[in-house]
Amino acid sequence: MYNKVLTVSVLFILLVFGGLLLLNQTAKSPTQKDSVSVVDQGKNDLIRNINIKPGNIIKSPLTITGEARGYWYFEASFPVVLVDWDGKIIAEGIATAQDEWMTEDFVPFEATLEFTKPSYGENGALILQKDNPSDLPELDDALEIPIKFY
Repeated sequence: MYNKVLTVSVLFILLVFGGLLLLNQTAKSPTQKDSVSVVDQGKNDLIRNINIKPGNIIKSPLTITGEARGYWYFEASFPVVLVDWDGKIIAEGIATAQDEWMTEDFVPFEATLEFTKPSYGENGALILQKDNPSDLPELDDALEIPIKFY
């Protein structure tokens, strides 16, 4: 009985310590250069050459261009969402393939979003979502680009 309590206590302490380390790492404010590599690093083999960069100041109408792998699309399109600082959706649209999309290669896309600048806060995010008609969570993917409103 004592061994079980000791084991559970040690595991709890390790979890708390690990959580604090993780919290400390995510709480550090990245520089502009860091945020570019963080955004691009995990997705640059899936989506690239996006005209909106992290920290860009945007205004309506917003035209988004870039290239995504063919499997990022479904029926030649994928969803694009613009959110405010609190994650509230302020615009939704569809990015459409500008070339043959049934390939594993990169395919150019374009989307235009019209929105009203949020009345509070200047920060937000542009989210390019992989189209997932199956709705299976394991097939979800997205690229989130932090932006500022003009």
